[in-house]
Amino acid sequence: MGNALRFFYGSCQRQTAADEPQELGSHGVVTETAGFSALAQDLRLFHTNSRVPPGLSRYVNSSEKAQINWYSKLLKAWNEARTPPKQAEAAARLVIQTLQNIGKANLEGFLAFYGLPVPQTTEEDTDVTPPWAEGVQFELLTLPIDEWAIGDGDGFTAYVSTGEQMESNLIPQEVKNAVIRRHNARAAKDFKQAKLIKKEVIAAGYRFITLPNQKEILAHKYRIRLRGVDAPECKMPYGEEAKQALAKMIKGKCLQIHVYGVDKYGRTVGDVYCNGIFIQELLLRRGCAWHYKAFDARPEFAESEKKARADRRGLWALPNPEEPWVWKKKNPNPRETLQKNPSVYRM
Repeated sequence: MGNALRFFYGSCQRQTAADEPQELGSHGVVTETAGFSALAQDLRLFHTNSRVPPGLSRYVNSSEKAQINWYSKLLKAWNEARTPPKQAEAAARLVIQTLQNIGKANLEGFLAFYGLPVPQTTEEDTDVTPPWAEGVQFELLTLPIDEWAIGDGDGFTAYVSTGEQMESNLIPQEVKNAVIRRHNARAAKDFKQAKLIKKEVIAAGYRFITLPNQKEILAHKYRIRLRGVDAPECKMPYGEEAKQALAKMIKGKCLQIHVYGVDKYGRTVGDVYCNGIFIQELLLRRGCAWHYKAFDARPEFAESEKKARADRRGLWALPNPEEPWVWKKKNPNPRETLQKNPSVYRM
């Protein structure tokens, strides 16, 4: 049972033959990490034995000698970095800067092996992630965001690896027990039972995610609400455009979220950053959302909305845009009403 827990909560162990995936990084060792921490693990191993992960050759077209040279350069760059990478975007940037001469195909293959995103640059890349503002309770570093997980222009679902120290400490005992039972069921080739246990884990707010290099991790689900902005509902004019705008900014990306708390619907409310870009600020600049002044009085938000209005960008090009909070009062969502006041629908 102890081995099964270590399988999912950060230590390393070899899988049983019955549970072996087709391809593994780090010499067949599975770690409970996301892409950037898997790279850190392999660099530590390389420092010890000067060996590269055997599965990497399926992703790149280069000799083992060349790969050894890559890891030597990366290990040096990682150790010399003023601030070592702490999330996937930063790790991807370090890889690209260090291995920029190995060719596009090899570079993309290396990033894919670790499930690392290709950082996108935009005209807003001059923004930097600020220190925690007053009221921030903690920080989330998410796994890449699925497009289907983006519900509208100001909310989405994110998953955070339980390899993160805070998440590891928060795992409920029933989820830990379920992980053990699923591991044992798969080892015994009782895949029907393993599937049922997997549903238990999902119902508890967790999910098993397989990275591109076939490493499986356990992740915690969060419903995210962007703080201080309110985008048009999908059924409103410009609602679908606002959703697609947010999707273009964050889909497939790892995010940094400064969390202020949880709202009455159980959503985690926070400031969202992607590759150093403040997402709420960008949405307001592009006219994809209103400044939600009732809950956030930041003057920079008011200024960004004012400029977008003046330029008639996004929703401000509409003849008479309606505030989302006004529209929602006229068109109440039964599900939200139930969440806010469960007694309303009790029989």
